[in-house]
Amino acid sequence: MDYTIREDGKYKFIEEGEGEPLLLLHGLFGALSNFEHLIDYFRDSYKVVVPMLPLFDLDLLHTTVGGLSKFVKKFIDHRDYNNIHLLGNSLGGHVALVYLLKNPGRIQSLTLTGSSGLFESGMGDSYPKRGDKEYIRKKTELTFYDPKMATEELVNECFEITNNRLKVIKIIALAKSAIRNNLGEELNQIKQPTCLIWGNNDIITPPFVAKEFNKLIPNSELHFIDKCGHAPMMEVPVEFNKILSGFLTRLRATPAT
Repeated sequence: MDYTIREDGKYKFIEEGEGEPLLLLHGLFGALSNFEHLIDYFRDSYKVVVPMLPLFDLDLLHTTVGGLSKFVKKFIDHRDYNNIHLLGNSLGGHVALVYLLKNPGRIQSLTLTGSSGLFESGMGDSYPKRGDKEYIRKKTELTFYDPKMATEELVNECFEITNNRLKVIKIIALAKSAIRNNLGEELNQIKQPTCLIWGNNDIITPPFVAKEFNKLIPNSELHFIDKCGHAPMMEVPVEFNKILSGFLTRLRATPAT
């Protein structure tokens, strides 16, 4: 991926293209590369923005879903983005929801894919001993329907994170925060059109989670993709981009009320 990582104050991010902002939030083990296909597809018609979330840079007290949503608010305010199409995968979806519920004014639409916020099965009931690369490989493979998607590069990235004691502590803090921060009672407050794009074979946030989001978010539509796990924008990018493009195109065609 050959995108320039910009720096503006304390923020690092990718910004490609012109037009309405399409702002992408990655998950707990995510990275900017998760959105490579999305950026390539949408940068001709949107300003695609991918901030680097400070998953391991916040102090432990603020290493929470709420702490990350406050960071996103400061970033959006600093860059003065408006009429944003906000998209989040996994923990990034949860952060997007918390941000939107507190700061709805700048957001035009919401897209969630494999989002936490209602239920998620994370690393399982145990965390690896540092140095156990095969454990990390198996857990990384569970993210996808096709285990071959867990490339050596991806496994190495996850292994590096889990081989660092402080990073593991922060992963656990974020995972516990996500479980505590259940949004079931608040989702009916969302007014923005919402697109839910889910892998039919997601075992981290299974299909019933998507159906519950669809039931609780008033103006939402749900799309399932077969033979697809927890990261549809990586595993089936062509179908994912087609669904998202259709959703955004319909929004443009609908007069604002």
